[in-house]
Amino acid sequence: MDLIELRERVSRWEDLHTEFKERIDNPDDLAASLVAFAKTDGGQLVIGVTRDRAIVGVVDADAEHRRVDVIAYNNCEPLLTVIQESIDLGDKKVVVVNVPKGTQRPYRTNRGRYYVRTTSGRRDASREELLRLFQASESLYYDETPLPRLGLSDLDLDAFDAYLDRTGQLELKDEPARLLRNWGLISDGHPTVAGMILFGREPQRHLPFAQINAARFTGTDPAFEPLDRKDITGRLLDLVDDARRFLHIHLQVRHEIRGFEPEPRPELPEEALREAIVNAVAHRDYTVQGPIRIFVFDDRVEFHTPGRPPNTVDEAAMRAGVHVVRNPRIYTRLSDASLITRAGTGIRRIVRLAREATGRDITIEVRDFEVLLSIPRPEREG
Repeated sequence: MDLIELRERVSRWEDLHTEFKERIDNPDDLAASLVAFAKTDGGQLVIGVTRDRAIVGVVDADAEHRRVDVIAYNNCEPLLTVIQESIDLGDKKVVVVNVPKGTQRPYRTNRGRYYVRTTSGRRDASREELLRLFQASESLYYDETPLPRLGLSDLDLDAFDAYLDRTGQLELKDEPARLLRNWGLISDGHPTVAGMILFGREPQRHLPFAQINAARFTGTDPAFEPLDRKDITGRLLDLVDDARRFLHIHLQVRHEIRGFEPEPRPELPEEALREAIVNAVAHRDYTVQGPIRIFVFDDRVEFHTPGRPPNTVDEAAMRAGVHVVRNPRIYTRLSDASLITRAGTGIRRIVRLAREATGRDITIEVRDFEVLLSIPRPEREG
């Protein structure tokens, strides 16, 4: 940065990638600024500019450089490496601290504070932002988060026994607390998010968005009132079963006579629909305050899954079978229930089955806060 660019930046003032300070008054304040830049998208901290936009510089730029380096090393966790430069004003200099986007996010100050950068400065990271950052770095999975106000009595152990019976593990039922703890479904005596979603007595009372909203629309436009709708609640395996029943009601099943008995021929393969439902409940972002949505139109079935895919997974990666588990505790229990097959094959199986049934491809759209999977319905004759 040179003096001309500095003046232009001062005239525009602070934004997501720029912050001005007259001097370093407090190590904690500087650490907060560095952490916010590193955790968001990187940026530049300019030292030697007053709040009324006067470029005054600092007397001893070398001393400021050393002070910034010490604070970046000692007051930021993990430690930050910054690149500094100076702009000569004659008898003084302006110090420019270049903070790259961090590769070990999330960052915090040594006082345990997490910050994010905004267009008007910085603020403390919200709980949801922190959870997403930890998930992206694979430091924490949200489904392992304990719910501290709840206890073991908030789980339905009869439902847990039924699950063990279903999965051929009934011999393990004698020590449910130990098994729940080993499976990451309770932590320090409290149900985790996964435990409540899978075996809670009232899952939606404590996690209201852990549900599926299903609707049948006439035609192809969701702007009109649905012909039928259902808010599907309960434990996770019940959600899957009830969503499948809703689709069975609203999708056509023709029958072909084979021998002496009619053989059902659903218009869309049951396996493809099951894969789509299970994919949504297994891989959704449970920090997003919104339900899974399933819409049935005359020409397609849409599955809206809250949250972007983890890490850098995009449509091409999903089609190629790239597999990143967002909720490992939930995923494992669905796998034991034989609802999940070989890792990474779900989307490819849906693609193949949809093409065999309709002659057309599915569509996948990664949006800001959800993933939309659309399966075409067969064209109606006439």
